[in-house]
Amino acid sequence: MQQENSIRAVIFDLDGVVWRGNTPLPGAQDIFTYLRENNIPFALATNNATASREEFKQRMEDIGVPVSVEEITTSAVATAEYLKGEYPPGTKVIMLGENGLMQAMLDAGLTLVEDPEEAEIAVSAMDRELTWKKLNKMVNAIRRGIPYIATNGDGSFPLENGYGVGSGGIMAALEKASDVKALTIGKPEPRMYEIVMKRLQAKPQSILVLGDRLETDILGAIRAGMKTGLLLTGVTSREMLETSSIQPDLIFEDLFEVIEFLTGGRH
Repeated sequence: MQQENSIRAVIFDLDGVVWRGNTPLPGAQDIFTYLRENNIPFALATNNATASREEFKQRMEDIGVPVSVEEITTSAVATAEYLKGEYPPGTKVIMLGENGLMQAMLDAGLTLVEDPEEAEIAVSAMDRELTWKKLNKMVNAIRRGIPYIATNGDGSFPLENGYGVGSGGIMAALEKASDVKALTIGKPEPRMYEIVMKRLQAKPQSILVLGDRLETDILGAIRAGMKTGLLLTGVTSREMLETSSIQPDLIFEDLFEVIEFLTGGRH
């Protein structure tokens, strides 16, 4: 592959790109070492709202890649920033999700409540301890007419040996039961990429976005005007790519191929 001299920064998805489940993918340490050594800024932008930025920072360090909290943006953080801009401090939120979403809501100055009758906003994300009771609380809150926001619409979640139900699967159940369509904040909406772009201080066309999902990572980057690179290490297969209307600029088998692209084959 030839060096693309216009690339000045790189944005990584995490699940299916840097790791799959708890297993780091081939080339993960190598590509971040290359970027650091060559002073190429990067950011981590994930739809995964289960963990806080501090927890993702620790996960990166556990695979031998030190990063700062500022280099990480999750759909929970992007959702919290959106709500902070739209609603006053202390607004009461009923949520379905894990620690990442809870921490982001609290950091944004919002108040978490359990009572559907008390809630002013409903927010959902992936929840690996989902119960029928939790779903019912959210449905009853949403049916009262309060705004319903979902961190992202990812239907599935890549694991070491298959897939799990993602935020979008839970969102679909809530939409069906409440007859209300969610406002989604994460990819493929460009909001999260726009937040990251400001931090990178780079023009969209000079940023390479690496993701494994056509309908979220790649579509969101296309909408934001960025260069797109699909990794075949996660959800999307070549067969799926062949039949999709969403097409990336570049296709990589793994992160080693990305390094080859960035170095013009000199690595």
